[in-house]
Amino acid sequence: MMETLENCNLCPRNCGVNRLAGELGFCGASNSIKLARVSLHHFEEPCISGKNGSGTVFFSNCSLRCVFCQNHQISQEGFGTEVTIKRLAEIFLELQNNKAHNINLVTPTHYVPQIISALKLSKKSGLTLPIIYNSSGYENLETLKMLKGYIDVYVPDLKYFKNKYAIKYSNAKDYFHYARIAIEEMFSQVGTVKFSDSDLVIKGVIIRHLMLPGLLFDSKKIIDYISQTFGDKVFVSIMNQYTPMFKASKYPELDKHLNPEHYEALIQYALSKGITNGFIQDTGSSSKAFIPDFDLRGI
Repeated sequence: MMETLENCNLCPRNCGVNRLAGELGFCGASNSIKLARVSLHHFEEPCISGKNGSGTVFFSNCSLRCVFCQNHQISQEGFGTEVTIKRLAEIFLELQNNKAHNINLVTPTHYVPQIISALKLSKKSGLTLPIIYNSSGYENLETLKMLKGYIDVYVPDLKYFKNKYAIKYSNAKDYFHYARIAIEEMFSQVGTVKFSDSDLVIKGVIIRHLMLPGLLFDSKKIIDYISQTFGDKVFVSIMNQYTPMFKASKYPELDKHLNPEHYEALIQYALSKGITNGFIQDTGSSSKAFIPDFDLRGI
């Protein structure tokens, strides 16, 4: 499986670089795994964080270039430290020993071969927690097929419907095309959402949509797609936590907080389309206080 890094096409960028020889593709990742933080995270959806927290593993680098990225320090600026596959497997087990409810792989796409190897090692040593694949939604189908049987819960973003916004704000041509195919593959692997007796998610797909200022119509198109394709078989997390950060100041339409009336309108629209399985956020979720401190802890 590691041979896929010799001609890396793990994400839709299809760079084709030889990462085993030290070449870097669009995402900036080499052959080595790079992490920025490992911790029990309490600010995910309630069914993910639970009481003890989600065992989040934040991977450095990213296949997107979102101008408003709150994690730009690790996604686009390369902050993090390299670890071996063996160490990653140990981290999974340490999170389990620390009573994490799950293993939450955050922005993992460009390390899929290494992650699978680490999961194999950790499962041999007693890892039993549900594995969450927490991604941008910008995925290649063949990469997701590699993950079948290793992932219990998929938590993809569905950021944009119209291509012009994906290109302008994330430098990601055909984002919706790839995300749609990816999410449908995710669903085919894990099926309808299932919860434990303590209301923690243990199987299924939770689609996240971060609403952006001024894009209510685009957000409604995303709701249309989810409703028409999945009905109530997936959960939808409609997020209002957008905070102007990073390069958002260069885009006047993004250099402001979300209009609360637009957020409420989207919630009502989702309800009108029959979407009742989901999560919404309270007023005040738009704050830098919820952004993790990438301090290499837990690594």
